[in-house]
Amino acid sequence: MVPLALWLPIVLSAVIVFVASSIMHMVLPYHKSDYSQLPDEDKLLSGLRAANLKRGLYVFPYCTHKNMKAPETMEKYKQGPVGFLTILPSGPPAMPKFLVQWFVYCLLIGFFVAYLTWHTVAVGTDYLAVFRVAGTAAFMAYGLGNLSNGIWKGQMWVTTLKEVFDGLVYGLLTAGTFGWLWPR
Repeated sequence: MVPLALWLPIVLSAVIVFVASSIMHMVLPYHKSDYSQLPDEDKLLSGLRAANLKRGLYVFPYCTHKNMKAPETMEKYKQGPVGFLTILPSGPPAMPKFLVQWFVYCLLIGFFVAYLTWHTVAVGTDYLAVFRVAGTAAFMAYGLGNLSNGIWKGQMWVTTLKEVFDGLVYGLLTAGTFGWLWPR
């Protein structure tokens, strides 16, 4: 269980990370190159609309383990394109919903950072020891999970590394908050 004394650093670290992520994505310029426009977008979107795709993650060319090495499948891979396609519900991005989910995610990470740190670091431990444990846990949650997008989903490594860097910043902010507010 997480003691009541840790709810302040849990909530405050979530607020700080939420604000920092907003600044990093809306004010700072380094994420502006993360996405590219499709060539001949209108034509491609028209084709996708005609396919009546439902929400989900699609892979192309599609194959199973059984037919992955089949000559016709290999030819599709050679011809390309090869990729993943995420389909969301039609309509404008649901930013309020996404922001609420992001904040809840930040709270969830804060909760588990508190849980791990509480069971690892004694009450009254100095700032740096709390910072080290909380920061490691928070960086693992915010940063390292992004590496799988570069490995398995073909995300450009430069984008993946920017996300890992963001996770490092969020981890440091979380660590600072827990170190500052750790029960004495």
